[in-house]
Amino acid sequence: MYSLSTCWNSTRHTEGREMLREIRDLGFEYAELSHGIRMSLVPGILEAVAAGEIKISSLHNFCPLPMGINYAAPNVFKFSSDDPRERENARKHTLKTIEMAERVGAGLIVLHTGAVELRGFWGSIDYNEKLEAMLEAGQKDSPKYAKLVSEMLGRREKPKDRAMEHAADIIRQVAEVAGAKGILLGIENREAVEEIPFDDEIGFFLGDLPENVRYWHDTGHAQIKENLGLIVQHSMHVESLADRLAGFHVHDVKPPGMDHCPPGSGMIDFAALAPFVKPTHRKVLELNPGVSPDDVRTGFEFVRKVWGPE
Repeated sequence: MYSLSTCWNSTRHTEGREMLREIRDLGFEYAELSHGIRMSLVPGILEAVAAGEIKISSLHNFCPLPMGINYAAPNVFKFSSDDPRERENARKHTLKTIEMAERVGAGLIVLHTGAVELRGFWGSIDYNEKLEAMLEAGQKDSPKYAKLVSEMLGRREKPKDRAMEHAADIIRQVAEVAGAKGILLGIENREAVEEIPFDDEIGFFLGDLPENVRYWHDTGHAQIKENLGLIVQHSMHVESLADRLAGFHVHDVKPPGMDHCPPGSGMIDFAALAPFVKPTHRKVLELNPGVSPDDVRTGFEFVRKVWGPE
């Protein structure tokens, strides 16, 4: 099944039914409710689903947004936090997402699982920004780039185990509730280097979790990691996790790190990923709000041509 994420249009709408009609009118039978769904959009969403105007493929945690938050905030509460109150909020609002998924008949929820702190002597460091700047300057093969990667890898290693233990504990709790309702949880690969699980450890992380917890592959995030040299090859990464794969966030990347572009407009080799795409996978176009409706259609047509119509 193909669908379009509401991250593309939720900020433009004050009424949920109109938001979903816009997606339907672009040729999509399904939509994903993303992490920017305000409470005010929910009544219209329920009306559209009840009327059979559109189906919901998946939700992106947290959905709907926690009370008082009116902007996309998938990391507002981290499963990995050392603060038990924050972890409890993450658990509580994920359970609300599960309730919403059941109400709209969606069988999968995409999760972010948290992050480690990357603090140096001068405070937090945005390694993604630094690495992308060096990449754009043609310095990827320089000793300075290698030193920065080594520094980043070393700093994130020490706090990793505790963060992943916290995250796994919350995931097991919510997976039990989701499993009883026939809902899958998809652990998404992330673009920021501090976010867990790290790319080379996703398989191990999933191995200790219930069967209804699967891998969710974001094409843009993986391509950025390949560009940075943090995974060897995008298609090999997907192949290594194919046995737990539930679906995809589909978008393209313009180098070095501009993602959420329409498929076919950037550098991703979607044909190389095609052998690992199954009709049973959810394939969600996750596009920048600035992408035009015509470019949404063009990207949709492109990916269906490469990956198949279903």
